[in-house]
Amino acid sequence: MEMSFGSRLKHAWNAFTGNVQTNYRDLGMSYSYRADRPRMSRGNERSIVTSVYNRIALDVAALNIQHVRLDENGRFLSVIDDGLNNCLTLEANVDQTARSFVQDVVISMFDEGSVAIVPVDTTTDPNVSGSYDIQSLRVGQILDWHPQYIRARVYNEQTGRKEDIVVPKSAVAIIENPLYAVINEPNSTMQRLIRKLNLLDVIDEQSGSGKLDLIIQLPYVIKTEARRQQAENRRKDIENQLSGSKYGIAYTDGTEHITQLNRSVNNNLMSQIEYLTRMLYSQLGITQSILDGTADEKTMLNYNNRTIEPIIYAIVDEMKRKFLTKTARSQHQSISFFRDPFKLVPVNAPYFENAQLLIAADCTAYAYGSFHQDFIRGKVTLIGCPKLDDVDYSEKLTEIIRNNDIKSVTVVRMEVPCCGGLEHAAVTALKNSGKFIPWNVVTISIDGKILD
Repeated sequence: MEMSFGSRLKHAWNAFTGNVQTNYRDLGMSYSYRADRPRMSRGNERSIVTSVYNRIALDVAALNIQHVRLDENGRFLSVIDDGLNNCLTLEANVDQTARSFVQDVVISMFDEGSVAIVPVDTTTDPNVSGSYDIQSLRVGQILDWHPQYIRARVYNEQTGRKEDIVVPKSAVAIIENPLYAVINEPNSTMQRLIRKLNLLDVIDEQSGSGKLDLIIQLPYVIKTEARRQQAENRRKDIENQLSGSKYGIAYTDGTEHITQLNRSVNNNLMSQIEYLTRMLYSQLGITQSILDGTADEKTMLNYNNRTIEPIIYAIVDEMKRKFLTKTARSQHQSISFFRDPFKLVPVNAPYFENAQLLIAADCTAYAYGSFHQDFIRGKVTLIGCPKLDDVDYSEKLTEIIRNNDIKSVTVVRMEVPCCGGLEHAAVTALKNSGKFIPWNVVTISIDGKILD
């Protein structure tokens, strides 16, 4: 039953004003870090680290997360239009869109190892009610871990500053980095790389200061005052050469050996950074081609399976566990993510040449038992669902048809109205491509029959 505005306002609850728990002694033993994990080392943001974090966060945020209702077989039925879905699809809070919020979650999770998604505004107090409608979400930095509570630092839009609140673990989604061993462990590849990059910063700052920090190995033993004075004169001679040189060049005796401490000739730091970078990319399933947008379909598929999906599953599974009550789950409510199925398909690919193209709704293969034998065999198949995918298929299809020698196009759709979007996209693509290609549409009934 939909609450009136007055009723909703009357029963509104806020995490900051409703947070009355101040006696930390009753919460159990406290740690400044999660007790079962070591404290991560924090490093400066560098171009390599930042580019990896941002790329992954952007790709996770590109997925559509929705509050949905499923059928008894776990298949999508409809989107639930409520406050939670508004947070997931449009506006998480007054400062962040849904996508920027998810991006914030991922980057914070990478930085901290774990992060809290805090329902700030709800219709009722989640501490005393098993059913509540979430109106806004915020990312919270976890400061202390208690047996049943966490203390989190969350931005309060009413005061304009971050504040520390104590909230029960059961009321917040605690997202743990599924790539923790690679990114956050003290001796993980990422942390080792960050330490090397920080060391490189120190060396660069020293070398850029104008101070050389040289050690000169002279061809004699300095034990007497005469030798010491000789060595001092030699040092002054090199300093005078450098100060009076237009290009900072000086000469040394062939018997002398000079080591520059702030930029050692024998320093292998850059080779170590390059090695750790390659190892990190391999462990994350990421490549330079992914970062610069030139990756092929196989590379992107591997990246999505190894990196993106574990992260998005960690987010949606925890939100299902914490934000949906047992009653809601028994009513087949869920939080699901959807991706553009055409996004990974390249416009130009060898398999498109002289191909018979099949464009099918994803439900058709489930409804029609002989789908592979009757439709897929001998064709290049693209599968999508216009009801779930918030994207215009016609643009990608136009480019595929225009840039390849496609012999025919077959569209297989369900009889339900929403599948008309798939047919419309295919027809639009054929028209916009400027080509005349044989095409036909096959409609499958909900009971698995081909309709005339």
